[in-house]
Amino acid sequence: MSHHSSIHQLSQEMQQCIQNCWDCYSLCLNTATTYCLQQGGHHVEAAHLQLMLDCAEICQTSANFMLRSSSFHERICGICAEICDRCDRDCQKFGDDLQMQACADICRRCAESCQQMAMARV
Repeated sequence: MSHHSSIHQLSQEMQQCIQNCWDCYSLCLNTATTYCLQQGGHHVEAAHLQLMLDCAEICQTSANFMLRSSSFHERICGICAEICDRCDRDCQKFGDDLQMQACADICRRCAESCQQMAMARV
């Protein structure tokens, strides 16, 4: 079975959640490892960087679990929603920093869609 045909078997809601997870993974990883390191100061505090990297990692894992239709995906999505929510709140602390606000926004979207997946019990 090709990767493309298996995607069509996933619900529209799950496809959107997978996309949100990939977007969040990409933006958090890039922001933490490129933008924050260039900015210095509060951007490179250990707890902040660790949270952003944790967020990126769980988003990638969550997307993979959904793509495989793993029976554990609801539980993974639940913890993903929790971490994304925390990362959203942490990134919002940077005020009018547009890059950090973009991170907060995608984390919020990902948290919302993962929370829906966690409650879906397919």
